[in-house]
Amino acid sequence: MSVNPPPSPSAKQRSPLVELLLIAAPVVATMTSYTLMQFVDKLMVSRIGPDPIYVGAQGNGGLAAFVFISVMMGMITVINTYVSQNLGAGKPQNAPAYVATGVWLSVVYWLIVMLPFGLILPYVFEMIRETPVGPGAAAELVNLDRRDQLAVSYGRILIYGSVITMTCRAVAQYFYGMHKPVVILLASLIGNIVNLVFNVILIFGPNAPVATGYSTIDGGFEAAASVARSLGIPAMGVEGAGWATLLGTLVELAIPLGYFLSPKYHRLYNTRSRAVWRVSIKHAKDIFRIGWPGALMFGNEMICWSFFMVYLVGTFGTLHSTAGWIAHQWMTLSFMPTVGISVAMTATVGKCLGMKRPDLAIQRAWLGLMLAVAYMSFCAICFVVFRHDLVRLFVQRDTSPEDMETIVTLGSRFLIATAAFQFFDGIAMSLSGALRGAGDTRWTGLVTLILSWSIIVCGGLAMVRFMPELGSLGPWIAAATYIVILAMCILYRWQSGKWKTISLLGNSSDLSPDATVTQAATDAASMGVSGAAGDPLASPK
Repeated sequence: MSVNPPPSPSAKQRSPLVELLLIAAPVVATMTSYTLMQFVDKLMVSRIGPDPIYVGAQGNGGLAAFVFISVMMGMITVINTYVSQNLGAGKPQNAPAYVATGVWLSVVYWLIVMLPFGLILPYVFEMIRETPVGPGAAAELVNLDRRDQLAVSYGRILIYGSVITMTCRAVAQYFYGMHKPVVILLASLIGNIVNLVFNVILIFGPNAPVATGYSTIDGGFEAAASVARSLGIPAMGVEGAGWATLLGTLVELAIPLGYFLSPKYHRLYNTRSRAVWRVSIKHAKDIFRIGWPGALMFGNEMICWSFFMVYLVGTFGTLHSTAGWIAHQWMTLSFMPTVGISVAMTATVGKCLGMKRPDLAIQRAWLGLMLAVAYMSFCAICFVVFRHDLVRLFVQRDTSPEDMETIVTLGSRFLIATAAFQFFDGIAMSLSGALRGAGDTRWTGLVTLILSWSIIVCGGLAMVRFMPELGSLGPWIAAATYIVILAMCILYRWQSGKWKTISLLGNSSDLSPDATVTQAATDAASMGVSGAAGDPLASPK
């Protein structure tokens, strides 16, 4: 591997905060990709018609699909940890095998879990619909049945195409760990453009949606309708949103995979060699060893949030479901950038510990924490101040005044509840990423499992049972309580310092600690992320 000379001591250094932002900013943008696709899907389907079932259908179907996708995503996220620690230890050539193993694990998981789940999805919604918790749900069985049929159609498309989504995330973790997130940024931008274009074509077909009053947007809608007419594409409604998301994700996978398999990366890291792509039980065990708590945490949280949205909130009726999904969409859009900061902290802390520098890991973790809580606090203020406008964005103008008022009132209350835990969500997500970079995943996974079931599920049911006057707002209060307590637990774990005793790479390196730091700084310099000996992560301008 060709190596550029390290920067001179006289080179002007970037501050640690700037360095973290340079790593985190592209990751933040890329981590919002799937969520942004869901946001666009929800916004587009809300324009199908005034009937307030489409937003709830897309939300329920998307969340149902993501429950089991998130299990594998939680597992393969630790690819970032192994890649970044090998980069910090001066052994980046060891990283590609973890990516290949992540791809094989995704394919196997898709065959044995995702495909069967897609087959039974209609029965899952039927079971939920037959046991409503909301007092007004019985009167809305017809609407709930229509909503769930659309949800199954949308969810199945995402489930059957989930092998693309999971493989995309496995490859993305490599570039995060190598501190090359711009590759994934490019892919996510193009993928979202593809999703937007096909959303308009496939959802509405030859019929452009209701005029928005903006000439550029209306012109784009009409152009998409013209394409649909010329190609004979019918209006597919909610299903069209699912196919558009799948096409966008396929593009999002193709770009980083092309980079990974390119002649340059193969020359540097043997990314196309048989040794890398051979099924490796050793690498699968490594991923499972620290990845299962993440899989448990991600999957379990998605199950609990699905129960929360589909059952506790959704069966109060279609208006409650629509308002809940609007608030949930804004909540998701707000915290996905913080998930991006969390991923960047995993890469940064992992690299610091690979370099035997826990002191730098602590500095970067606190910087990331402050950045996350500042951003989440800003989101909380926006949720309170602009809550009515944020809800109305997802409600079509020709919706009946009574339904409009109900949705806006409910959604505004849900957004206030969401605002109450934004600060604590910033703590929980940022420090969980830092702990993941150190390989400390088991404790966080178990705590999340216990708290989510005891507070979101049992606490939400208790609010409905013992405080019925709160209605669907009660479960949101339980969810806010869960986030606050979880944040305090994760902060305690980080402060305990137990993560400093974990060794993922063992003593396999033939470099001494000091030599490892020097070699890592030199290797990283060739990739544009190294600095002077005083702060090996700080890059020269």
